[in-house]
Amino acid sequence: MELVSLAKNPVPSGGTVGSFKGYDGAELRFARWDATRMPRRGTVCLFNGRAEFIEKYFEVIADLRRRGFAVATMDWRGQGGSQRMLTNPRKGHVRGFWEYDRDLVRFMKDIVLPDCLPPFIGLAHSMGGNILLRNATKPGMWFERMVLTAPMIAIHESILGPYPASARIYAEAMSAIGLSNTYVVGGRDELESYQQFQTNTLTSDYERWLRTKAVLDVAPELGLGSPTVGWLRSALRSCRRLSNPEYPTAINVPLLVFAAGNDTVVSTRAIEDFTVRAKVASCILMPESRHEILQEDDDVRTRFWAAFDAYLGVDAKVA
Repeated sequence: MELVSLAKNPVPSGGTVGSFKGYDGAELRFARWDATRMPRRGTVCLFNGRAEFIEKYFEVIADLRRRGFAVATMDWRGQGGSQRMLTNPRKGHVRGFWEYDRDLVRFMKDIVLPDCLPPFIGLAHSMGGNILLRNATKPGMWFERMVLTAPMIAIHESILGPYPASARIYAEAMSAIGLSNTYVVGGRDELESYQQFQTNTLTSDYERWLRTKAVLDVAPELGLGSPTVGWLRSALRSCRRLSNPEYPTAINVPLLVFAAGNDTVVSTRAIEDFTVRAKVASCILMPESRHEILQEDDDVRTRFWAAFDAYLGVDAKVA
């Protein structure tokens, strides 16, 4: 399970790459790096979103290491360099988000706790943020703090349509009759690298979009097509759980949450409502950003890192 290196997206030096067993024995890819500067500040555990992969975050990993953080990251089951769940490797599928929960436990116990320096900070994007929030109320939480970018608390209406309840009924009904492994309506095998920059909903930064495309052009096996009905059902169930007004009040882990003003993938309003209800949470709106805040242009990323450094007490001159 090697990492793909390109001239414009080289693998950060000094890393350890390998696989660990998911809760059911599935082979899941991980990577970790030590910090490149002192003082050592602990380990950031980096969790990506749906259809993403470790290579997409090399720039972020380098940014973190320069700040004195070690980094540990993984590819969720069914995507990136981890084992796929269906015969068609382009289908993004999971039986339930509880599978991600159990894999997270294995990642922390088998990869992070034995070999990584505490304290542990959780940094997660989109679906990864959903998964961390699912686990944030459990006893024995590993993370001292969490930083979340555009967490998937609710899926945007541009994807679900104006009647989210209809999407839930559709996903539940299709799964009930044994069609959970099929693509959602309109779903296909097409990878992100086949789409046009002008119509992408993820980033306004052409160079970073092109970098992700270049990785998928060289290693299309890292990419995913559309989600399955089963993934959609699981995601909607998980979002419904997080959207319960009482849920945020049970979280005791301090949260720094970033929402994108031009997000058409997840609901920015749901993110803002969630953080208002949480006990120890702050929400920062990035007005000009699309969904992938960490893959956005330099202005957006500079504002992100300034807030990140202030939150974690990083000396800006060192960073």
